[in-house]
Amino acid sequence: MIDKLEMLLALAKEKHFGHAAETLGITQPTLSAGIRKLEEQLGVRLVQRGSRYGGLTPEGQRALEWARRIVGDSRRLRDEMRASHAGLSGHLRIAVIPTALTWAARLTAGYAERHPNVTFTVLSRSSGEILQMLDNLDVDAGITYLDSEPLGRMTTQPLYHEDYALVCSPDHPLAGRDRIGWAELGDLRLCLLTPDMQNRRIINRNLMEAGVEPQVLVESNSTIVMVSNVLNGPFVTILPEDMARFTAMGHDLELVPIERRGTRPAVGLIAPHQDPRTPVLQALLKLAEGLHRQD
Repeated sequence: MIDKLEMLLALAKEKHFGHAAETLGITQPTLSAGIRKLEEQLGVRLVQRGSRYGGLTPEGQRALEWARRIVGDSRRLRDEMRASHAGLSGHLRIAVIPTALTWAARLTAGYAERHPNVTFTVLSRSSGEILQMLDNLDVDAGITYLDSEPLGRMTTQPLYHEDYALVCSPDHPLAGRDRIGWAELGDLRLCLLTPDMQNRRIINRNLMEAGVEPQVLVESNSTIVMVSNVLNGPFVTILPEDMARFTAMGHDLELVPIERRGTRPAVGLIAPHQDPRTPVLQALLKLAEGLHRQD
């Protein structure tokens, strides 16, 4: 049953029998047979079939909710049993907003030092994608904004609050200033994250509240692309201070702090609310709590 529920999860995610089979490492006929067997076991039709995948039936949507719970519980059971006899080991998948990747590195480095038998996959994603990946069991945890979007039923552990800095060349007119206001950024040639990123929406709101209509000439979902444009052209960018310091390290760039406006956005670790949590995930949350106290 667990294997067949995994098939249903993959099919609902990929929306294509061939692609779902490929992600599972099985043939398409094996996947189709598994879904039909699951339908026989449950006594309902789960998938609309025609010449191609036609979506889930209403019963299939309900079964998908149960599949996420059951598969998630089975994975947690497996992890806990492994930890009980072999110590913490396994693999953690974390999706992270681009501006928090330096904090993800702190988490993984600190975790590896304490528990060397745990490996990681770290993916850069938007805040919306992180929530979707958690719902689909594609990742185990995320690092994202805690107060900007509805998180649903999630366990949260704050890590830090964002402050922002302008990244510019040393000969820029604003270089060398102790601090600048958002209202001074209206005439600058900006590189910013794409609008699907929550960081971009926060920056847009700060600029709008300051009465500024920004000139955004380059958009990217990569902070590396943004800083590279500053290095190679007449551009500036705005980043959270921690990410700004990291990306400017070793480069001929200036960082100018930007004034705080209102409440500083909170960023933290999130994971699906579980009781009990796996030892591996519990250790990650505990480490995040320690990093928050040090910040």
